[in-house]
Amino acid sequence: MFLGHFGIGFGAKKYAPAISLGFLFVAAQFLDLLWPTLLLLDVEHVSIVPGITKVTPLDFVDYPITHSLAMVLVWGILLGLITWGFMKNFKYSAIILVCVVSHWFLDLLVHRPDLPILPGASTRLGFGIWNYPILTALAEAFFFFGGVYLYAKTTAAKNKFGRFGLIGLVIFFVLIQVANMFGPPPPSVTAIAWAGQLQWLFVVIAFFVDKNRVVGTA
Repeated sequence: MFLGHFGIGFGAKKYAPAISLGFLFVAAQFLDLLWPTLLLLDVEHVSIVPGITKVTPLDFVDYPITHSLAMVLVWGILLGLITWGFMKNFKYSAIILVCVVSHWFLDLLVHRPDLPILPGASTRLGFGIWNYPILTALAEAFFFFGGVYLYAKTTAAKNKFGRFGLIGLVIFFVLIQVANMFGPPPPSVTAIAWAGQLQWLFVVIAFFVDKNRVVGTA
Protein backbone atom coordinates (compact mmCIF):
# COMPACT_ATOMS: atom_id res chain seq x y z
CA MET A 1 0.00 0.00 0.00
CA PHE A 2 1.15 3.55 -0.71
CA LEU A 3 -1.55 6.21 -0.53
CA GLY A 4 -3.25 4.55 2.43
CA HIS A 5 -0.25 5.00 4.70
CA PHE A 6 -0.09 8.71 4.04
CA GLY A 7 -3.85 8.84 4.55
CA ILE A 8 -3.29 7.57 8.08
CA GLY A 9 -0.83 10.42 8.61
CA PHE A 10 -3.34 12.96 7.32
CA GLY A 11 -6.13 11.59 9.48
CA ALA A 12 -4.00 11.42 12.63
CA LYS A 13 -3.84 15.23 12.67
CA LYS A 14 -7.40 15.25 14.00
CA TYR A 15 -6.27 13.34 17.09
CA ALA A 16 -2.83 14.92 17.47
CA PRO A 17 -3.31 18.53 16.35
CA ALA A 18 -0.07 19.73 17.97
CA ILE A 19 2.06 17.37 15.87
CA SER A 20 3.14 18.54 12.42
CA LEU A 21 1.80 16.65 9.43
CA GLY A 22 5.43 15.99 8.47
CA PHE A 23 6.05 14.02 11.67
CA LEU A 24 2.76 12.16 11.24
CA PHE A 25 3.86 11.14 7.74
CA VAL A 26 7.17 9.90 9.15
CA ALA A 27 5.33 7.75 11.70
CA ALA A 28 2.76 6.30 9.30
CA GLN A 29 5.32 5.61 6.56
CA PHE A 30 8.34 4.93 8.79
CA LEU A 31 8.78 1.31 7.68
CA ASP A 32 8.92 2.26 4.01
CA LEU A 33 11.17 5.24 4.72
CA LEU A 34 13.69 2.94 6.40
CA TRP A 35 13.33 0.06 3.92
CA PRO A 36 15.07 1.70 0.90
CA THR A 37 18.20 2.35 2.96
CA LEU A 38 18.32 -1.28 4.06
CA LEU A 39 17.94 -2.31 0.41
CA LEU A 40 20.93 -0.17 -0.54
CA LEU A 41 22.92 -1.69 2.33
CA ASP A 42 21.94 -5.22 1.18
CA VAL A 43 20.39 -5.93 4.58
CA GLU A 44 16.89 -6.55 3.23
CA HIS A 45 16.03 -7.86 -0.22
CA VAL A 46 13.41 -7.61 -2.94
CA SER A 47 13.18 -9.10 -6.42
CA ILE A 48 11.41 -7.83 -9.51
CA VAL A 49 9.08 -10.57 -10.78
CA PRO A 50 6.57 -9.22 -13.32
CA GLY A 51 3.20 -10.87 -12.85
CA ILE A 52 3.75 -11.99 -9.26
CA THR A 53 0.70 -9.85 -8.46
CA LYS A 54 -1.50 -7.86 -10.82
CA VAL A 55 -0.63 -4.53 -9.18
CA THR A 56 3.06 -4.76 -8.30
CA PRO A 57 5.93 -6.86 -9.69
CA LEU A 58 7.83 -6.80 -6.40
CA ASP A 59 8.63 -10.02 -4.58
CA PHE A 60 9.57 -9.06 -1.02
CA VAL A 61 12.17 -11.73 -0.35
CA ASP A 62 13.04 -10.71 3.20
CA TYR A 63 12.49 -7.58 5.26
CA PRO A 64 12.51 -8.71 8.89
CA ILE A 65 13.84 -5.44 10.32
CA THR A 66 11.27 -3.19 8.73
CA HIS A 67 8.23 -5.40 8.19
CA SER A 68 8.10 -8.20 10.75
CA LEU A 69 5.26 -7.51 13.18
CA ALA A 70 7.55 -7.85 16.18
CA MET A 71 9.98 -5.24 14.87
CA VAL A 72 7.12 -2.96 13.81
CA LEU A 73 5.99 -2.95 17.44
CA VAL A 74 9.55 -2.12 18.50
CA TRP A 75 9.72 0.79 16.04
CA GLY A 76 6.30 2.00 17.17
CA ILE A 77 7.31 1.97 20.82
CA LEU A 78 10.61 3.68 20.01
CA LEU A 79 8.98 6.51 18.08
CA GLY A 80 6.31 6.78 20.76
CA LEU A 81 9.00 7.16 23.42
CA ILE A 82 10.79 9.80 21.35
CA THR A 83 7.49 11.68 21.06
CA TRP A 84 7.05 11.43 24.83
CA GLY A 85 10.55 12.80 25.33
CA PHE A 86 9.71 15.93 23.34
CA MET A 87 6.04 16.47 24.18
CA LYS A 88 5.41 14.72 27.53
CA ASN A 89 1.95 13.77 26.24
CA PHE A 90 0.84 10.14 26.51
CA LYS A 91 -1.99 10.55 24.01
CA TYR A 92 0.31 11.90 21.32
CA SER A 93 2.89 9.19 22.01
CA ALA A 94 0.18 6.55 21.65
CA ILE A 95 -1.02 8.07 18.37
CA ILE A 96 2.51 7.96 16.93
CA LEU A 97 2.79 4.31 17.99
CA VAL A 98 -0.55 3.52 16.34
CA CYS A 99 0.51 5.30 13.14
CA VAL A 100 3.67 3.19 12.95
CA VAL A 101 1.89 -0.10 13.66
CA SER A 102 -0.98 0.74 11.28
CA HIS A 103 1.50 0.41 8.43
CA TRP A 104 1.85 -3.34 8.94
CA PHE A 105 -1.90 -3.94 9.09
CA LEU A 106 -2.58 -1.91 5.95
CA ASP A 107 0.17 -3.86 4.19
CA LEU A 108 -1.47 -7.04 5.45
CA LEU A 109 -4.50 -6.22 3.30
CA VAL A 110 -2.64 -5.86 0.02
CA HIS A 111 0.51 -8.00 0.22
CA ARG A 112 0.91 -11.60 -0.77
CA PRO A 113 1.68 -13.83 2.24
CA ASP A 114 5.14 -12.30 2.69
CA LEU A 115 4.80 -10.32 5.93
CA PRO A 116 6.60 -12.13 8.79
CA ILE A 117 5.39 -12.15 12.38
CA LEU A 118 8.89 -12.54 13.83
CA PRO A 119 12.29 -11.94 12.20
CA GLY A 120 13.38 -15.20 10.62
CA ALA A 121 10.02 -16.92 11.11
CA SER A 122 8.67 -19.02 8.27
CA THR A 123 5.05 -18.01 8.89
CA ARG A 124 4.12 -15.09 6.67
CA LEU A 125 0.80 -13.36 6.22
CA GLY A 126 -0.96 -11.31 3.56
CA PHE A 127 -4.50 -11.17 2.16
CA GLY A 128 -3.33 -10.50 -1.40
CA ILE A 129 -5.58 -7.64 -2.50
CA TRP A 130 -2.81 -6.66 -4.93
CA ASN A 131 -4.18 -9.44 -7.13
CA TYR A 132 -7.39 -7.41 -7.51
CA PRO A 133 -6.56 -3.98 -9.00
CA ILE A 134 -10.01 -2.45 -8.53
CA LEU A 135 -10.16 -3.57 -4.91
CA THR A 136 -6.63 -2.23 -4.41
CA ALA A 137 -7.63 1.16 -5.82
CA LEU A 138 -10.73 1.29 -3.61
CA ALA A 139 -8.75 0.42 -0.48
CA GLU A 140 -6.08 3.03 -1.25
CA ALA A 141 -8.73 5.66 -1.96
CA PHE A 142 -10.70 4.87 1.20
CA PHE A 143 -7.78 5.34 3.56
CA PHE A 144 -6.15 8.21 1.66
CA PHE A 145 -9.14 10.41 0.94
CA GLY A 146 -10.65 9.59 4.33
CA GLY A 147 -7.47 10.88 5.94
CA VAL A 148 -7.32 13.96 3.71
CA TYR A 149 -10.94 14.74 4.61
CA LEU A 150 -10.17 14.58 8.34
CA TYR A 151 -7.10 16.75 7.88
CA ALA A 152 -9.01 19.34 5.84
CA LYS A 153 -11.81 19.44 8.44
CA THR A 154 -9.30 19.76 11.30
CA THR A 155 -7.14 22.50 9.78
CA ALA A 156 -7.68 25.66 7.77
CA ALA A 157 -5.36 27.52 5.42
CA LYS A 158 -3.63 30.63 6.75
CA ASN A 159 -2.62 31.71 3.24
CA LYS A 160 -2.55 30.61 -0.38
CA PHE A 161 0.31 28.20 0.21
CA GLY A 162 -1.66 26.46 2.93
CA ARG A 163 -4.62 26.07 0.57
CA PHE A 164 -3.00 25.30 -2.76
CA GLY A 165 -0.04 23.50 -1.21
CA LEU A 166 -2.42 20.91 0.23
CA ILE A 167 -4.24 20.53 -3.08
CA GLY A 168 -0.95 20.16 -4.91
CA LEU A 169 0.31 17.59 -2.43
CA VAL A 170 -2.84 15.48 -2.83
CA ILE A 171 -2.59 15.65 -6.63
CA PHE A 172 1.09 14.71 -6.45
CA PHE A 173 0.23 11.65 -4.37
CA VAL A 174 -2.48 10.53 -6.78
CA LEU A 175 -0.19 10.89 -9.81
CA ILE A 176 2.49 8.78 -8.10
CA GLN A 177 -0.11 6.12 -7.28
CA VAL A 178 -1.31 6.00 -10.89
CA ALA A 179 2.29 5.67 -12.10
CA ASN A 180 2.91 2.88 -9.60
CA MET A 181 -0.14 0.93 -10.75
CA PHE A 182 0.09 1.42 -14.52
CA GLY A 183 3.75 2.15 -15.20
CA PRO A 184 6.37 -0.37 -16.32
CA PRO A 185 8.29 -2.49 -13.79
CA PRO A 186 11.27 -0.74 -12.21
CA PRO A 187 14.55 -1.41 -14.03
CA SER A 188 16.48 -2.59 -10.98
CA VAL A 189 16.42 -3.02 -7.21
CA THR A 190 18.80 -0.09 -6.90
CA ALA A 191 16.30 2.08 -8.77
CA ILE A 192 13.59 0.96 -6.35
CA ALA A 193 15.74 1.91 -3.39
CA TRP A 194 16.61 5.38 -4.69
CA ALA A 195 13.01 6.04 -5.75
CA GLY A 196 11.96 5.04 -2.25
CA GLN A 197 14.26 7.70 -0.80
CA LEU A 198 12.24 10.32 -2.69
CA GLN A 199 9.39 9.71 -0.25
CA TRP A 200 11.21 12.08 2.09
CA LEU A 201 10.13 14.81 -0.32
CA PHE A 202 6.53 14.20 0.77
CA VAL A 203 7.61 14.66 4.38
CA VAL A 204 9.35 17.96 3.65
CA ILE A 205 6.37 19.29 1.68
CA ALA A 206 4.03 18.20 4.49
CA PHE A 207 6.00 20.25 7.02
CA PHE A 208 5.62 23.37 4.88
CA VAL A 209 1.94 22.79 4.12
CA ASP A 210 1.13 22.19 7.78
CA LYS A 211 3.08 25.28 8.84
CA ASN A 212 0.78 27.33 6.63
CA ARG A 213 -2.40 25.89 8.09
CA VAL A 214 -3.95 26.23 11.55
CA VAL A 215 -6.03 23.86 13.60
CA GLY A 216 -9.66 24.96 13.52
CA THR A 217 -11.22 27.62 11.35
CA ALA A 218 -8.92 30.37 10.16
